[in-house]
Amino acid sequence: MATITDKEKIREASCQEELVAMRDSIEILGGKWKLRIMRYLANRIAQKNHFKKILREIDGISAKMLAKELKDLEINLLITRTVQETKPIMVEYAITEYGKTVLPVTETLVQWGLNHRQRIKE
Repeated sequence: MATITDKEKIREASCQEELVAMRDSIEILGGKWKLRIMRYLANRIAQKNHFKKILREIDGISAKMLAKELKDLEINLLITRTVQETKPIMVEYAITEYGKTVLPVTETLVQWGLNHRQRIKE
């Protein structure tokens, strides 16, 4: 069971609290693209990640969907959007320290996906 720190006391979360937390997580991170975008940014921390580069690198995502997903991730404090004073103006995206807390989830999903794909092949 998960734990909750409530007024400096640690207690086990109820089943209902766990289900609500899972729903919240899925609402924020769910869908086809958000975790893929975060994983992409996490794997390229030292690089400048602008919109068109992300669009080219994440296969199958449309510009409209990428813009929507980046905005949602920014609203939820998982990535930053920085406007560069260049001509033409360029916008860079980066994962935040808070966003990095999602990386263990993505690592688990990546490993599970690799294992699952191998199992299906057998």
